[in-house]
Amino acid sequence: MTGVRLDQPWLTAPATRAVIAALEAAGGPGCARFVGGCIRNALIGAPVADIDIATTLRPEQTEAAVRAAGLKAVPTGIAHGTVTAIVERRPFEITTLRRDVSTDGRNATVAFTDDWAEDAARRDFRLNALYADADGRVFDPTGHGVEDARAGRIVFVGEPETRIREDFLRVLRFFRFHAWYGKGEPDAAGLAACRALASGMSRLSAERVSSELMKLLSAPDPRPAVAAMAGAGVLAEVLPEADLTPLFAAAVEQSGDPVVRLMVLLPADERVAREAASRLRFPNATRDRLAFAARAVPTVSLTMSDREARAALYRHGVAAVSDAVRRRWAGSPEQAGAARRLLALAEGWTRPSMPVGGRDLARLGVKPGPETGRLLKAFEEGWIADDFPAAGHEARLQALLTGRPG
Repeated sequence: MTGVRLDQPWLTAPATRAVIAALEAAGGPGCARFVGGCIRNALIGAPVADIDIATTLRPEQTEAAVRAAGLKAVPTGIAHGTVTAIVERRPFEITTLRRDVSTDGRNATVAFTDDWAEDAARRDFRLNALYADADGRVFDPTGHGVEDARAGRIVFVGEPETRIREDFLRVLRFFRFHAWYGKGEPDAAGLAACRALASGMSRLSAERVSSELMKLLSAPDPRPAVAAMAGAGVLAEVLPEADLTPLFAAAVEQSGDPVVRLMVLLPADERVAREAASRLRFPNATRDRLAFAARAVPTVSLTMSDREARAALYRHGVAAVSDAVRRRWAGSPEQAGAARRLLALAEGWTRPSMPVGGRDLARLGVKPGPETGRLLKAFEEGWIADDFPAAGHEARLQALLTGRPG
């Protein structure tokens, strides 16, 4: 025990008390402790979103104990010892104490234990290897977790290379946790291990890598962490297309959106953006957003008129033009006023519907076929150029028919 005691509302919340009571009814007092992020965040005054619990109970005992108390139990990761209790719509992830038996750098074979120190020894960073009992008393098996959390040090538990070889995603997690909780320079030993073992991330699924990357980019200020990633060769491993330029620093200042931050790490090239997003298995919406923004960039400038902006919005869509404006703004921070004007215009813009169609041409004697498509395209281009007039469509169609080849 550390002598540190937490005073947090979630500790005494009825839902939390119900889960702890259910576990202790089966395993006795002290069989369950809060673990990891909720302890770390409580120590540094950060919001606590997830409440995770470690227990000496075996998974089947945990599930039975939760159900016996009349609570909902979901076996979310039973093979690895995890059962989720849901109380008042809030999930509590409960995991049996574990030790690694073997690992291939992606997946671990685990054995259950009742030794809290063994469980702590397999965790990634010392500030995450923290526990607290039902009364909020903090346990720090590594002896450094509390001070690391308060000082903003991201230090691996034990030997950094050993921890990374257990799961190569820990390379990215090192930088992600530094972005969110680190202060000053990254831990030298951890950084050296990440540099040496960065190529091991090729064994990981694309989904795990992209998820971790986006969590990192969501940090309030990921710039120091991303710079350290680039210097260690880690950024090039996960995103070889990336080019860390002043655009990234400026984009972080402008927006907390991780997609905008990712966008400025990539070249404004639709093919490259699409290939990078596909390789990392980003959701289709993210892939398309990156690609459409890259396509829109050449047509967008911060000096364009409202009419030109509306034409770009019609052709590329609000999201693509807004993202392209943010990219241009990152390259020209002094034009913040112009950028904000265009973003406000985009936010309030509703795309008008094409006012004529094939039936209108048929009524004027044009037979369905390729000519119909050509005439409608010509009409649309003129309509866009004239800033989407609400009237005069019949006259424009007649003029197109008069001017078409014999």
